[in-house]
Amino acid sequence: MVHVHDDVRDVEGRLAGIVGAGYVRVGADIAEQYGHDEALAVEPSTPGYLVRPATTDEVAGIVRLATELGVPVTARGSGSGMSGASTPAPGAILVSFERMNAVLDVDTENHLAVAQPGVTLAELDARAAEAGLMYPVYPGEMSASLGGSIATNAGGMRAVRYGVTRRHVLGLRVVLGTGEIIRTGGKVVKASSGYDLTQLITGSEGTLALITEATVKLVPRPTHQQTLLAPFTDLDTVVRAVPRIVASGLEPHILEYIDALTMAAITYTAKLSLGIPDQVRDTAQAYLLVAMENSNAGRLDEDMARLGDLVVELGALDPYLLAGSAAHKVIEAREKAFWTAKSAGANSIVDMVVPRAALPELLDTARKLAQDSGSGVVGCGHAGDGNVHLAVFQADPEIRHRLLRDMFAASMRLGGLISGEHGIGREKRSYFAELEEPATLALLRRIKQAFDPAGILNPGVLLGNLE
Repeated sequence: MVHVHDDVRDVEGRLAGIVGAGYVRVGADIAEQYGHDEALAVEPSTPGYLVRPATTDEVAGIVRLATELGVPVTARGSGSGMSGASTPAPGAILVSFERMNAVLDVDTENHLAVAQPGVTLAELDARAAEAGLMYPVYPGEMSASLGGSIATNAGGMRAVRYGVTRRHVLGLRVVLGTGEIIRTGGKVVKASSGYDLTQLITGSEGTLALITEATVKLVPRPTHQQTLLAPFTDLDTVVRAVPRIVASGLEPHILEYIDALTMAAITYTAKLSLGIPDQVRDTAQAYLLVAMENSNAGRLDEDMARLGDLVVELGALDPYLLAGSAAHKVIEAREKAFWTAKSAGANSIVDMVVPRAALPELLDTARKLAQDSGSGVVGCGHAGDGNVHLAVFQADPEIRHRLLRDMFAASMRLGGLISGEHGIGREKRSYFAELEEPATLALLRRIKQAFDPAGILNPGVLLGNLE
């Protein structure tokens, strides 16, 4: 039997009074999965309390109690994040939104949905599909929760056409660090009424407020899709082709680069044959994966023909039009690249973003830095929006820290940022504190103070020790 101090039992009882005794767990009774997300370089941390509320009022009650006691609060959706943002502080109250998982409304006239934060992206998209619509944000893990994807401003492969999460969030219902409940935005696509709190909270990683409801945009669901795979003899040619494809007016909804090692790994893991001749596969050092969609099959065929001619002009060895099932499998394998790298023993998996024209220089710099440090760096990325994902193989934590710091610095020097979609979380907070402008950090600190004056919301995330 686990011994728990009386004060912990008192807190447990008060939490049970808010959400019900069956929805509170303490200490060793909390399952291991709640102590971490998918960040490879963040140590797990068991929360002091696990609470599963069912309503916004219950969330507000939890936050008010945490403020009174000075106990940290961390929000959790599906735990699929990759920066450690949902890894709780020791002794924290972990608020899991698994019970708040309903799609409350699909508005077919206004093309929007209202949903609770625990809804998975797969569940939301399935409901939208019933109305011929879709929620177009696909961050690579459809078991991700809507609330978590909003908190991290998730992106994914479709961002080249549809944009990242913040482009689709119209309104939120949230609980501030004071326990106050507010609504931001709403069922309107235009707003010029004071500060845009919806956009400020989106991407704030649970440090400003806990999201309890979201209103998001939906788009018409395309009826026809085709996918092209184009092998190239070198990575530089691939990434230099990307701006030309974007400027062509073809508007692909997926435009990914995949280096040869990563392609070999994901196809092997997925037991997938690409149908590419051996001599082409052996020559290719990188690939472009381009997917197009349209409601008109004839126009899609025309666009794919143009795309095939264009990639050959830009240096592709030969374009391969993938059949429906093969296309789905390749895209799915690309989405699972993280798991492939993790199983291969990667020590860290990070993302960076630069203007897409700067991708060749960023990748060349990353290769040189890896070589100089005796490290391995391979990857893939959303080439259409300059967002790269790199798996880093370097067991020595000091060498790995210097390598990552230098790669992030290179990204910022090229006009980019140290994260395009994973967020800062706990994994990147030291780099963020070192590389970001001091005045910017000071402003972020003042904003957090306004939303969370007691500093209880996700301390140690994003701003590190600056709270």
